[in-house]
Amino acid sequence: MGIFETVVLALLQGITEFLPISSSAHLILPSQMFGWPDQGLAFDVAVHFGTLLAVVAYFRKDLQNMIVGWLTTGFTRTPNDDARLSWMVAIATVPAVVFGLLGEHFIEDNLRSTAVIATTTIIFGIVLGLSDRATVRHNNLAQMTLTLALVIGFAQAMALIPGTSRSGITMTAALFLGFNRVDSARFSFLLSVPLILAAAGLKTLELLQNMDGVDWSMLFLGLAVSGISAWLVISFFLEFIGRIGMLPFVIYRLFLGVVLFAFFV
Repeated sequence: MGIFETVVLALLQGITEFLPISSSAHLILPSQMFGWPDQGLAFDVAVHFGTLLAVVAYFRKDLQNMIVGWLTTGFTRTPNDDARLSWMVAIATVPAVVFGLLGEHFIEDNLRSTAVIATTTIIFGIVLGLSDRATVRHNNLAQMTLTLALVIGFAQAMALIPGTSRSGITMTAALFLGFNRVDSARFSFLLSVPLILAAAGLKTLELLQNMDGVDWSMLFLGLAVSGISAWLVISFFLEFIGRIGMLPFVIYRLFLGVVLFAFFV
């Protein structure tokens, strides 16, 4: 890939990874519109590590407190709030890992079509809008329970279906469960850390089996662009989501789904 393609694809990954608009729906557009070849495994690893570095950098204090809390009180009868949040994130990650391992080949073989992505982009966009209209907003992260975390975790597992959007479906579930917009987004972003780490780790293991022809300069460019853009998106989203709500993203998802159906299905 050249510099232009690298920057465009890295920007798409960085911007869409944490917005509730589906990164998979966007990453198919360049190949469909311009005939670009598949970016390859090495590039996937680079941009995933870029988004991982972004979310870790933004939530570094939260993650540090969670790790310290888990190590000091996580195995006691009275874990502190940071330790409890660590357990909730860990528990909510389990369904996606299990279903990912069990359904990886089925999803690869049957659900990566443009028609599926367009359909899920529209359907889960509508569901996101419905969740945002829920009037009950009484929960914050301190009130996260095992049951609530598992519900959000099973919702996250649904994001294995391309076009669903991992951040979108987890925020949708949290909103339906009564969490406010900001805490719904924060929990979704914290949930992304172990999942992106696991995905990037597995892809790295695959990559290590064949390192021939890797363009390291393009990889580092992709990592930097995806990381910086993802960090800016997280900052913007958390700052404004309480005021703007989910409606702009719902409208955008509906528009994107229609475009996919009209021109690429």
